Amino acid sequence: MSHSRVIPNYDLYGDEATPGWSSSFNFEWIPQRSKIYNWTIQPHRHDSFFQILFLNAGYVDVQIEHVKTRAIAPCLLVIPSGHAHGFHFSNTIDGPVVTATQKTLESVASSIMPELIDIIRTPRILSLHTEMRYIDQLMPLFLAIEQESQAHAIGQMAAGMSLLLALLVQVNRITKASGIGESQTHHTISRKTRQIEKFRSLVDRDFKKQHSLEIYANEIGVTVGHLSRLCREVIGKSSLEIINARIIQEAERELVYTSISVQQLSHELGFQDDAYFVRFFKKNTGVSPKVFRANYLKKINNDKLEK
Repeated sequence: MSHSRVIPNYDLYGDEATPGWSSSFNFEWIPQRSKIYNWTIQPHRHDSFFQILFLNAGYVDVQIEHVKTRAIAPCLLVIPSGHAHGFHFSNTIDGPVVTATQKTLESVASSIMPELIDIIRTPRILSLHTEMRYIDQLMPLFLAIEQESQAHAIGQMAAGMSLLLALLVQVNRITKASGIGESQTHHTISRKTRQIEKFRSLVDRDFKKQHSLEIYANEIGVTVGHLSRLCREVIGKSSLEIINARIIQEAERELVYTSISVQQLSHELGFQDDAYFVRFFKKNTGVSPKVFRANYLKKINNDKLEK
């Protein structure tokens, strides 16, 4: 007679599971629990809870269902409810782990950003690197979640879930930037992707300085021609189009959310000639900055009247 192994069901490893309708979230640092168990968390599952771990030191041998691999910091581990998983951490491990009710998280995500449902439901191991965009936002969000978990204040659950949702937005951005498929649980970032992500990170940082393509290419360590070929191959746009799109994105945001004048905006974005900025904006959007702002304000007013 064969005996199948029963995978324990916990909220947090070693704790008994509570009903699925329970709404809660928990913050811990990985060594807090793993050190107690000699750095080994045996395979188990959470029927109701989603977990996300951010390793910023050390490594872990991780098993998700029947897949085993080693994840080296910095990396993110996403463990949805219902998936058996186990860890053997190095004793140098460090980083935060958040546990939250998956159904509550999905409910909030579905009304605000439905594409996050895939992030919540798909096991992932995301390798990170220092040149990747968005990773700088991860730790501040984890720390904010930690602070909220200790507050014991009115609206704690709403605040915690909102912060966790913001964290998942960053995970989604990292996933998209890395080109990771929906069913992949591990991904090694290619050299091309690293170079493109470094370029886009540099553009995010310096687009107001109106740098030449040569400056960006030199900082990445490639030629201008190679950079343009990389951008077209990976993103489908030229390197110059990527820079211009970032400038337009910022210009539109300022026109919509501030009362800054077109002349001030032109100077803020690094343009020496206001007229040239107006031509640049119109070429890329089809309308002048003033018309763009007026159209937006008109739309807002119409929406209010309809309500």
